[in-house]
Amino acid sequence: MALSRARRDRGVDYWPGFVDALSTLILGIIFLLTVFVVVQFVLSQEVTGKDTALQKLFARIAQLTDLLGLEQGNKTSMEEQIAQLRANLATTDAERDRYRGLYEGVSGGTAAAQGQVSELSGKLDAEKQVSLRALAQVEVLNQQIAALRRQLGALEQALDVSEKKDKDSQSRLSDLGQRLNLALAQRVQELSRFRSDFFGRLRDILGSRPDIRVVGDRFVLQSEVFFDTGQSVLKPEGRAELDKIAAVLLEVANKIPQDINWVVRVDGHTDVRPTGGGRSNWDLSAARAIAVVQYLITKGMPPQRLVAAGFGEFQPIDPTTSEEAYSRNRRIELKLTER
Repeated sequence: MALSRARRDRGVDYWPGFVDALSTLILGIIFLLTVFVVVQFVLSQEVTGKDTALQKLFARIAQLTDLLGLEQGNKTSMEEQIAQLRANLATTDAERDRYRGLYEGVSGGTAAAQGQVSELSGKLDAEKQVSLRALAQVEVLNQQIAALRRQLGALEQALDVSEKKDKDSQSRLSDLGQRLNLALAQRVQELSRFRSDFFGRLRDILGSRPDIRVVGDRFVLQSEVFFDTGQSVLKPEGRAELDKIAAVLLEVANKIPQDINWVVRVDGHTDVRPTGGGRSNWDLSAARAIAVVQYLITKGMPPQRLVAAGFGEFQPIDPTTSEEAYSRNRRIELKLTER
């Protein structure tokens, strides 16, 4: 009692116990918070790991899904193949049964049927041999075709070379042709000069007779000067005129260069009236031209420089039927020309 009274006298001191209790509580709370934080950290790590694993799981599931789709496609394809194989198997079974029936029918048949089978087998073997020979021939033909193709290639190359050479030759020929034309033109001009000289000299010698005239590039003489009517034998006065012509021809011929290929053409012509005696006008005109040529040869003219031609009545100067026209058409023409 005395102790109780003493305590009441001093007052009650609650602070140390309260502080201890509060400290203990705070420490407990801190401990709990620490545990909570640690637990939260551990849980967050586990959750992060779970998310990663979940993502991997989703990726694997996607791969499995793709594989499943592929396998389903393969399964469908395999089912179709199996169905096709079953159909083929059914067809094969049917063919087997048919051949088995044929074989049984043949086996159960007569000896004649067996002979036919043997004959067919022999024919089949023969056909096989023919096929083998045909294949061998085809191979030989293929080799020949290949050889021909090589030859064709070589020919094409040779043709190209030949075409190139031909073009070069054509160019050279064209150039030579131009030169030749120029040379011929020069020779024609020279021959024209000698022809003018020849006609001029004949005019001077024969004079201005009405039965001797120049027509174009020809010297025209009436047949009556040389021949009687219907005859091809030269008259004496005709020979005298030809002597003058031969002298002029020889004089001009000596002046013409040797590289000019010239001739004197003697043409015989008649009128349209028949000659009589069974001789045609063509024969008469040719015989008269030949007679003139032969006489000129006797006077020294080179035979290779003379040409005789007969035209009968088919190239008249005057187509009328008068006596004057007939006289003009009966003629001997001399022409100095290139061969």
